[in-house]
Amino acid sequence: MPAAGQPDLRAPSRYAAPVAWAAGAGFTDRLALLVLLGRGAGGRGRRAGAGILNGWVPAVPKWAWALIVMVVLTATNLASVSSYGEFEFWFAGIKVVAIAAFVVIGGLAVFGVLPGSDNEGAGLAHLTDHGGFLPHGPGAILTGVLMVVFSFMGSEIVTLAAGESENPQRAVRQATNSVIWRIAVFYLGSIFVVVTLLPWDSKAILKDGSYVAALNSIGIPHAGQIMNVIVLTAVLSCLNSGLYTASRMAFSLGGRGDAPKAFARVNKRGVPQAAILGSVVFGFLSVFFNYMWPDTVFKFLLNASGAVALFVWLVICFTQLKMRGIILREAPEKLVVRMWLFPYLTWATIGMILFVLGYMVYDGGDNREQVLLSVLVAVVVLAIGLVLERRRKAAVSK
Repeated sequence: MPAAGQPDLRAPSRYAAPVAWAAGAGFTDRLALLVLLGRGAGGRGRRAGAGILNGWVPAVPKWAWALIVMVVLTATNLASVSSYGEFEFWFAGIKVVAIAAFVVIGGLAVFGVLPGSDNEGAGLAHLTDHGGFLPHGPGAILTGVLMVVFSFMGSEIVTLAAGESENPQRAVRQATNSVIWRIAVFYLGSIFVVVTLLPWDSKAILKDGSYVAALNSIGIPHAGQIMNVIVLTAVLSCLNSGLYTASRMAFSLGGRGDAPKAFARVNKRGVPQAAILGSVVFGFLSVFFNYMWPDTVFKFLLNASGAVALFVWLVICFTQLKMRGIILREAPEKLVVRMWLFPYLTWATIGMILFVLGYMVYDGGDNREQVLLSVLVAVVVLAIGLVLERRRKAAVSK
């Protein structure tokens, strides 16, 4: 977390020590964000942005839809920071309203009090039937953790953005707390509704997707198209935020001297144009690789960036351990936002992240490949960071 009142886009990129960690965290995080641009815009899955749009207008091929989406979002980010904020406000608003409505309507249907529902309302019975609670044992929880942990990549951004507000001390607290209750309500709440409306092994979940299957069981007409609109909005929001964050990461790295200095320049509208265009180029390449070589080049990029989120979170944890100690010794009055249970909770977080990484290696298959390739990428960018730091020190000494 940045020092309140002294914000930066990414804490690891500014505060990590040794300095090579900063470049490593910045480059690896940016790689993951840019690869996800290709996956979200042009992924071959039916839930990718291009797949949904192609389903509505089949005459336009998926690659063309992916290109259109990338061009529109690029233009939005290049226009002004306020344009990005305006788009993201509406994207996020639609997502929040839709998921909140799903939780409320689904909750009423669970207990059979929703007027006109086709679902008889089984209460909480589906949590224990069809093999009982945890039918595949506690180990299934760990497998589930591996699948969802990467969905929260970038959640740390909310506190960093809050640090740029007029009252960062209050905003950082509110942003941190909001992440907790939003995960509890929107993620856990919606999944709770799905598994109480339908048995966990319902074939409809595999066929239509969890949300659509739940809405179909209630009798909501055109549930599939409704969810397509919501998912498309979520994908566009993810792409918009990913492009914004990747470009600002490039801007931060450029300012530190870990990337071309052109990335640190802004135009008359205050937009880091070179950083955005540099990020977009890789985003377009990612889309291209996804269509041309989805099972070779793009899969390698995807796996190589798969565990990056966990590595970045580790850097954040170690950075906090170091920087909080420095602040307490040198300027304790600046520590206006204090994390409770420090340093025990930080060490517990480090232990949990290492446990997840270890279990990914133990689990084998794609999970093991993701960890090993991500480690390889991290080592390479760390080596680049060390070289850049040595050159910087040599230039200063002269």
